[in-house]
Amino acid sequence: MEGEKIKISAFLVQTAAAMSIACLTLLTGFVYAWPSYTLANFRSNDTVLSYPLSTWQVSLLGSVTNIGGLVVTPTCGYIVDRLGRKYSAMLFGLPNVITWGIISVTTNVPLVIGLIGFAGAGAAGQAISSIYIGEICHESIRGALTSTTVSCFFAGLLFSYTLGGYLTYHQVVYVHLSLSILYILLLTLFAESPVYLMKIGKEQEAKKAIAFYRRVDVSSKEVEVEIAKIKLQLDPRIDQILESSNEPAAAEGLIKSPPAGEAKPESTWKYLKKSKSSRRALLAVIMVMSLTILMGSIVLQVYAEPLFQEAVPTMSANTCSIFLAIDYLIAALVCASMLDKFGRKFLLTWTSIGSGVFCVLLGTQLHLHWGPHWFTAFCIYGFCFIYNLGAGSVPFVLTAEVFLPEIRGFGNSVSMAFMWIMNFVTLVIFNPLADAVGLGVLFYGFSVVCFIGALYSHICLPETKGLTVDVIQLLFLGKRRASIVPKA
Repeated sequence: MEGEKIKISAFLVQTAAAMSIACLTLLTGFVYAWPSYTLANFRSNDTVLSYPLSTWQVSLLGSVTNIGGLVVTPTCGYIVDRLGRKYSAMLFGLPNVITWGIISVTTNVPLVIGLIGFAGAGAAGQAISSIYIGEICHESIRGALTSTTVSCFFAGLLFSYTLGGYLTYHQVVYVHLSLSILYILLLTLFAESPVYLMKIGKEQEAKKAIAFYRRVDVSSKEVEVEIAKIKLQLDPRIDQILESSNEPAAAEGLIKSPPAGEAKPESTWKYLKKSKSSRRALLAVIMVMSLTILMGSIVLQVYAEPLFQEAVPTMSANTCSIFLAIDYLIAALVCASMLDKFGRKFLLTWTSIGSGVFCVLLGTQLHLHWGPHWFTAFCIYGFCFIYNLGAGSVPFVLTAEVFLPEIRGFGNSVSMAFMWIMNFVTLVIFNPLADAVGLGVLFYGFSVVCFIGALYSHICLPETKGLTVDVIQLLFLGKRRASIVPKA
């Protein structure tokens, strides 16, 4: 599997599809960036809104997107399994169209704040984007293309920050609206996930989808091999097959013999209860997602401005924000190029260590002020770059590739819910703790979490680079890495 080559035409089609699907996080970047460069206008007496925003309303405008995302995320698993990957992805683009469409014609303050919260419902669709991309991409490029959900978010931040510096309020809104509509139109050009089509019993359509993404004939051997892989993933006896993987004859017999009678679909909870590998995969993803969020990157995204004002008082906040977005984006793009070469575990482990080192440097600088002011900015940019080189992207790649199809929607919803929760917890406790112990000590704490994350990754996390989900499940059972898919 790791040695298989992908055709250039298939690479181009899968890349185009992944980039189009990942544009949902580009739209999310617009929503997160927009308040930062509109607040000056919103708080002034010459505001474009019906009246200036109060301090409480400003705080709400900056955080309400997280509430929308957290509320809607638990429904993602149900929606993606009912509507399919393609139509679910399109559905989660609609909140952005509605939000910018109404904002372009209203000046009502509560309505504008409510719409930004409603856009958070679209942000929750990132879980669906990861599933969709992970199911249509070849194993050899799956990590890089799944990570586009992260790099597109930062591209959205950068693009929106730049627009805010050169266009008028309404021009920015119209650009956001146009690109939101374009996202939905782009998805109409691509096929549904073959895994979902097989799950609902549409084998012929699944073959056509595989042929579309692999750029081969529907009757080719490659299509038959992919269908065999998907059938194995969907086999209700998958846990028996995985458990007997060390006994080739028994495993092959289970694969070749059809299930007795027509298996009734099990509830997600029952499936999770009987599947040891799925439980371990879910625990691993929750741990990785929680630890990487608690490393403190979200704090620098939200509270970088006062730190930059101290470090580089001669530069405007908008310019610093643009440079920070560029820093994030470059790191995410470099990460995408490295994921399928060095692997998830390697990048997560070493970037967690690097992030911890920069947190220590930043903590000592804020605590002892031993370096010049510009060193504070250097530490912020350095931390953000190293963090997004691996720790900021790997959790989203793992959520797309470690779960069996039966619980893939549920697993992604749970992991994304933990992302929203940990974001909220980190931001809520930050200011009280900063007042109580100081910023420097707080970043010492973030460094400890970074080193714990590196240790967990090195000891507990299996390497999933270039592997199919059946092999990944074996790794979570502590078994050897070998495919159990029958040859076509």
